[in-house]
Parts: sequence; structure tokens; C-alpha cells
Amino acid sequence: MADQYKQAGVDIESGAKAVDQIKSIVRATQDANVIGGIGGFGAEYSLKDSFAKFKNPVLISGTDGVGTKLLLAIQADRHTTIGIDLVAMCANDILAQGAEPLFFLDYVGIGKLNPTQIKAIVSGVADGCKQAGLSLIGGEMAEMPGIYTNGDYDLSGFAVGIGDKDELLGADKVQAGDVLIGLASSGVHSNGFSLVRKIIQDAKLDVNQTYPGFEQPLIDALLAPTKLYYHAVNPSIQADLIHSIAHITGGGIADNLSRSIPDNLTAQIDRTTWTVPHLFKALQEWGHLDTSDMDQVFNQGIGMVLVVPPSKVAAVQANLKAQSQTYYQIGKVVNRNRKAVEIN
Repeated sequence: MADQYKQAGVDIESGAKAVDQIKSIVRATQDANVIGGIGGFGAEYSLKDSFAKFKNPVLISGTDGVGTKLLLAIQADRHTTIGIDLVAMCANDILAQGAEPLFFLDYVGIGKLNPTQIKAIVSGVADGCKQAGLSLIGGEMAEMPGIYTNGDYDLSGFAVGIGDKDELLGADKVQAGDVLIGLASSGVHSNGFSLVRKIIQDAKLDVNQTYPGFEQPLIDALLAPTKLYYHAVNPSIQADLIHSIAHITGGGIADNLSRSIPDNLTAQIDRTTWTVPHLFKALQEWGHLDTSDMDQVFNQGIGMVLVVPPSKVAAVQANLKAQSQTYYQIGKVVNRNRKAVEIN
């Protein structure tokens, strides 16, 4: 039967080998609350200590994938950092609500299971979990030759954190006069790659070429993993220095920051307060896009925005400096004008 299954495109032995190769990688991310290991029907994580810390504990979860950035990674045969992107897209979301990270699970759907490739992918996921303070407690690898061709795969995952209901960050805490602190992104992150790929195709770009203004081949700049902000931001969350946070993903600064601002206030942003990285300027030129198009799709060099009371700005900046996180004071919150977010 195993031979017939292999002839159908599913290799059970390769799956077992892949699991064996990633066990130590996964184990290295886990804290003392992880119960058992890989192999059970469900992953177990103790909440005894976590719940004891909060008066009104709430679990915060986020799920996501990495979109069509995967296609560039597959075409370039580079699989060691795409897992970082996966974790970042989920972990940065729960961080934006002030969650203390607990654990992460991933899912890999693939056309033909290659243990070496799986090890590279999961190594990236584990790296991302370490950067996010998450325990990688389980996941799934599904070999599906009828859905994916041999070289294709897809990734998804979810992160779970915990917080006190009364202390979670959000728009309800924001006040007029609050200061907006933008944290530098590490590149395009994991949004807008359908447009990136169209630009590459239409402009007939060679992703392996180092274009003027770049210090590396274009593919290296595009596949730079999404920045994880946990270590830079968590000290300020724990010290109650932040009112609200926006993780800048699809929709750009305006769409995402509007989710972190109440209906009666406006976030005014001064785009002269930071320099848009060359990669975005090049994509805009190659794609013949105007600034409004870029603002709607890309992060434009700002991967997260912190909404901070004026009296606590210095303390937040000190924490960011301590973690070598580049930041910019990009604006302020004022009484509502026409829109939730104005970029001038």
C-alpha cells in the first residue's frame, strides 16, 4: 500500500524523515510551558503560570500567510527566511494589541515533500519564533501533488498570546495630542508582492542584477524577511507607555493606522520626517506609479506605528534605542478632520 501511495505522489518515508530533521529545531524554540513534543494529535501548552499573572486574562490570536512573496522565494530556490515572514505577519499583529506571546503553529502544503527543503522552511519559522518570543509547539506538513506542482508550496500559521483585558492596547485609549512613532521596516515585508511581480514582469527586470542605488541584487532586497518588533516594543508595552499600535501591512499606513485611531480623532502624518527607502522609490519608478498608489499598497519604510502619550515619548524612544530599533517621530493625533489618517 505504501508503494501505491508513493506512486500516487505521497511519500510517507520522506514525511517521517522531515519530521525527524526538524525535531531539534522546533524544540529549541520552546519554553517550560510546552507539554510533550512533536507526534501527538494536538500540541499542549500550559497556561497555569500565564493566567496567574492577570486579573482578567484574555487570549489574543492571529493567523496569516506570506502571500505571493512565496513565488519569488520558490523561483529563487531560497527557503530559509520565508518562515520568518510567516511568523512576523502573525506575531506583529498580536503584538499590536499588547499581547504577551505564547505559542505558534504552522502549516506547510507542498507538492512533493523534500526533507531538506522542509528543514530550511521550518528553520526560518523557528528563527522567527525566537525573534517573537513564541514557542513553536506543532504544525502540519501536507503533501498534495494534486493541488501543488512539485516545486510549489504554501505556508500559513497562527500565533497565540495573552493579556489582561483592561490593559490591552487599542483605539479607545488614544487621545488628542498623542505622538506617532514610526518604526523602520526591513523592506517590502510580506504585502504587495502581486504588484511587485507585475512590475518585474512589465519592466523586464532581472532580479539577480544589482541595479543603480542598490547594494545587493534585487532578489536579496525583495526577499529580506519581515521585521519582528517584539523585542523592540515589548519593554514599552510592559511599562504601560503606549496607547495603541498599528502593524503596517496590506493597505499601507493609512488603512492600518485608521484601525488604531478612534472615530473622533485624526492621525496627522508628516511624510518629510523619514526617507522612503530606495527600494520603494525604484518600484515606483519601474511601475510608473504615483505616490497615492504606493501608499495604498506598500509600507513605504514604516513597518509599525506606535501611538504614545506626549509625556512618555522619551521613555519609548530610550527603549527603542536600547534595542537598536530605527524610529521616526512621524506625526501626532488631533481632533477629527475629514479622515482618520492624513498623510501630508
